[in-house]
Amino acid sequence: MAAIGSAVGLGNIWRFPYVCYQNGGGAFLIPYLVALFTVGIPLLIVEFSIGQRFDSAAPRSFSLVNRRWEWAGWWAVAAAFIIAVYYSVIMAWCLCYLSHSLGLSWGADAPAFFLQFLGKTSSPFALGGLNLQIVFALLFVWTAIYLILYKGVKSIEWAIALTVPLPTLLLLVLAVRGITLPGALEGLEFYLTPNFAKLSSPSVWLAAYAQIFFSLSLAQGIMIVYASYLRKKDDITNNAIITALADGGIAFLAGFAVFSVLGYLSHTTGVPVEEAAGSGIGLAFITYPTAISHLPVAAALFGAIFFLVLLTFGLNSAFSMVESVSGGVVEKWGLSKPRITFVICLLGFLLSVPLATGAGSYWVDIADHFISNFGLVFVGLMECVVFGYVLGTEHIRRQVNRTSDLWLGRWWDWLIKIVAPVILVFIAAASFVELLAEGYEGLPTGALMAGGGMVVLSLVAAIWLMKRRAP
Repeated sequence: MAAIGSAVGLGNIWRFPYVCYQNGGGAFLIPYLVALFTVGIPLLIVEFSIGQRFDSAAPRSFSLVNRRWEWAGWWAVAAAFIIAVYYSVIMAWCLCYLSHSLGLSWGADAPAFFLQFLGKTSSPFALGGLNLQIVFALLFVWTAIYLILYKGVKSIEWAIALTVPLPTLLLLVLAVRGITLPGALEGLEFYLTPNFAKLSSPSVWLAAYAQIFFSLSLAQGIMIVYASYLRKKDDITNNAIITALADGGIAFLAGFAVFSVLGYLSHTTGVPVEEAAGSGIGLAFITYPTAISHLPVAAALFGAIFFLVLLTFGLNSAFSMVESVSGGVVEKWGLSKPRITFVICLLGFLLSVPLATGAGSYWVDIADHFISNFGLVFVGLMECVVFGYVLGTEHIRRQVNRTSDLWLGRWWDWLIKIVAPVILVFIAAASFVELLAEGYEGLPTGALMAGGGMVVLSLVAAIWLMKRRAP
């Protein structure tokens, strides 16, 4: 349940449906499932088995394989922390919109309201004013993360018991309500109509592997630290398959909740669905609120449900990232878990406050693009090298097969040693070539260089942490 909660995050609700539409609709499920079974589940098995084997978070797990590779574990932890910083800002937006939805504050012009809410400036380097509403929401988010984590696994258990089933049920409510609206079928047709011609495009397969890799919380040390709580007799393969399928199933369900409502929006306004369907942040904070405001009954209620779903799913992912960081620090320096969790949350809050300025949305987008498309890919590649070659996949396979109902064959070795590394290198290379050729969303070169600097900074921080010796 903890692994599912970490894997299912904001991206499942407002990224997967649009990526699916963009890349062939229903036909996209073919490369998605191929990516799931050739990279997603195999790497998830690796991380689960490593955490169970060494009873440790990522840094010490890498170190126990070979001390010289400890920095790769800290790199995963550093990436997780950076993601937690900007992820908390999106959660703060969700919390603010949860209150705004009660009165449908965005009215008839959701785009203008969102820009006004952010106080968005014209450039990443024009910070603008500080939005105190977002700052207080950030304080709430980081306080919630601390309260969930400060007692360790015991406090995580009760949080998971609430924050995994609840948003899933609420998402189901949204999907059922959306399907019953006039025009819903047009929206679902837009979402799921197969375009098999797109399957010949490499970019579609690239999008599928990227979605699987990043959606499952791989290469952030999260699944390793969670698996360290497993007993030696617990089944690894079943856990990995259940986690991956639950993640994909909730993302698919989210598509029904989102595009059925967009079909209704198209029906009531006359705007084609393809024009109404924004992407990313726009889908969550502009398009969906616009659709909600057109609902004939209980619009405020369904608006509140939507943002509560986003907030609770996001909270699961956020506290798992902090757990990855605190687990590594506590193991290396033997510090108090509550104390170090407080320090991490305080530092995360302080670093997220600048993102509550008018330029914050730019830096959230930049950080997400560079850490996801480069930082996590490089960490994933290091996992394939260290656990696949240095430790040896045959040792992992034997460990997994001792306790798992579903046995792994030698084909699994090839997936970890050959298939996954080749795909990860291809993802990084394709992203880099695209960045050089087209830039990124028209942002200035200086901002893109700063984004690349975040990846380098995370690596430098990882090496520094490795060299800091325990007292």
